[in-house]
Amino acid sequence: MSSEPESLIYLARHGETAWSLTGQHTGLTDLPLTERGERNARQLGARLAGLNVSRVFVSPLLRARQTCELAGFGAIAEVDSDLAEWDYGQYEGLTRTDIHKSNPEWRIFRDGCPGGESVADVCARAERVVARLRALDECVLLFSSGHIMEMFTTRWLDWPAETATRLFLDTASLSIVGYHRTNSNPVLRLWNCRKHAERDE
Repeated sequence: MSSEPESLIYLARHGETAWSLTGQHTGLTDLPLTERGERNARQLGARLAGLNVSRVFVSPLLRARQTCELAGFGAIAEVDSDLAEWDYGQYEGLTRTDIHKSNPEWRIFRDGCPGGESVADVCARAERVVARLRALDECVLLFSSGHIMEMFTTRWLDWPAETATRLFLDTASLSIVGYHRTNSNPVLRLWNCRKHAERDE
């Protein structure tokens, strides 16, 4: 009987920013973490202390890089532009309520963003990350943003892109994907865990 594959992909969403707190769509706007976001990033680091990963990849955006650094992985992290958050185009800085005033049926994982990235654009970026990590076949830690990591997860699991509508990641959360029994059976092992940050709520 073959042994269980040991490759795990840890997904760390960045800590709180001023716009994540207000629900504004934050794509390429390069906001820093709030004070609570910084605290949660350190708490995430305590949760990950002793984690044995071969590679760490981080989005080029400040909020993800700060989270990575405060969690203690900045020195070994490699920037991956494919992990940048969705380019929201005309919807940058708007809340879901704002968007639904002019486009009440809008769903990002079905419709994309006018003036920004389409679903196909973001799906292609996520699939490139999946392909690289499958080729590595090692334990890896990613620091990035919500929508791109939700898309990554659907593509890791070989689900349709629109399935990501059913996924949600809080700030400073930890999730894990990997395999069960064989590398041909990708699975979700942990999703949106924030126990390390609960005392800050």
